[in-house]
Amino acid sequence: MKNIDKLTVENMDIYFPLTQKKELIERISKDIFKKGNLLDLGCGTMPYKKLIMENSVITSYMGVDIENPIYQKTQKPDCFWDGFEVPLESSTFDNAILIEVLEHMPKPENTMKELSRLLKKDANLLITVPFLWTLHDVPNDEFRYTPFALKRMLEENNFEVINLESFNNWHGSMALMLALYARRGCPVKFRKIFSFFIFPVVKYLMKKDSGSNKAVFNEGQMITGIWCLAKRK
Repeated sequence: MKNIDKLTVENMDIYFPLTQKKELIERISKDIFKKGNLLDLGCGTMPYKKLIMENSVITSYMGVDIENPIYQKTQKPDCFWDGFEVPLESSTFDNAILIEVLEHMPKPENTMKELSRLLKKDANLLITVPFLWTLHDVPNDEFRYTPFALKRMLEENNFEVINLESFNNWHGSMALMLALYARRGCPVKFRKIFSFFIFPVVKYLMKKDSGSNKAVFNEGQMITGIWCLAKRK
């Protein structure tokens, strides 16, 4: 996980998305992950493993991902899959996380079905997906999800939705777009000065957004991403 301990002009494009997920995972680890083992599907380099193990009573942690050249230079997952079927027995896990993964799956319904197979009855599942974000991992960036689609897919695959919230509403969405433009879209010769002037605006908008209701999804609302806590029926 990147060092994001402090908000700066240079990291304002990633600071809020990363810290929001980190704070969410830490809270869920303390309050929800109270027994057994955990599956990290689409784990990458397992950036949240230490955070979860230090803040929960999880006894074992398994990272599963598709084979990728990056694993020649870093920590490998505990198990590889082909994006369709995980080579593990059914009803194996008490908890699972799917962090910024579902947008990359060409057949997301299959991923939900596989999670349902792998999790025990009453197992916990934490999912995060982006809504407003740049194209990434091109060309393997497949989808963006509304809360309604995510809820439907979960319920159709034997999950009960416990919490479903956005990460940011209108003010936070504007803050994110300004930060992304300042650090990535603005012409390089103007980037430093534009970032300097936009920095306090980004901070103000994110602070203003913090008081908005993230669990209500109204017509015309803007969001940056969604997180969902579900339980296997």
